[in-house]
Amino acid sequence: MKTILSIVYLFAAAHLLAGEGLKVGDKAADFKLKNVDGKYVSLVDFPQAKGFVIVFTCNTCPYAKAYQNRFIALDKEYKAKGFPVIAINANDPAVEPGDSYEAMVTRYNEKKYSFPYLFDQKQEVFRIYGATKTPHTFLLEKNEKEELIVKYIGAVDDNYQDASAVKQAYLKNAINALLSNREPDPNSTKAIGCGVKQKT
Repeated sequence: MKTILSIVYLFAAAHLLAGEGLKVGDKAADFKLKNVDGKYVSLVDFPQAKGFVIVFTCNTCPYAKAYQNRFIALDKEYKAKGFPVIAINANDPAVEPGDSYEAMVTRYNEKKYSFPYLFDQKQEVFRIYGATKTPHTFLLEKNEKEELIVKYIGAVDDNYQDASAVKQAYLKNAINALLSNREPDPNSTKAIGCGVKQKT
């Protein structure tokens, strides 16, 4: 499994060098990032998972804040069905101090996240995946070879301001499609949020 993931990481890194992120149908890279509890987390640490909801997010963006409770609800609903949420802070705290590791720990405890909240300190993982916004979601599914295949990329739903007014729950519908052995439709939408904060 580790050998396969190393190959996948190199595959994804090639996309990075080509100036691309991952696309639907691509093999996704595993990673090893620091969680808010001080331990390092990789996707290989979840052998029973059928896939993952990878969320590139942060503490400070109004869009990311608006979706915090929805990510908690998604994780509580779908973790038991094999699709846990993995949240990754993609921002550089030198640019946005409110997205420091210490601030992540505080937010995690305040919101009582039911999922890992990882720090992409070197800003390598978000670039490999091709995340441009916070939040930006990537739905992965394991195939028969234990490879992680990208099945959906984009927005969570069509209304960041009001969860009760959502008409199209893109991410949730995509997960339900996979659980029913169907391909998500749509399999991509435009991510809505703040731009990832990077050093210039």
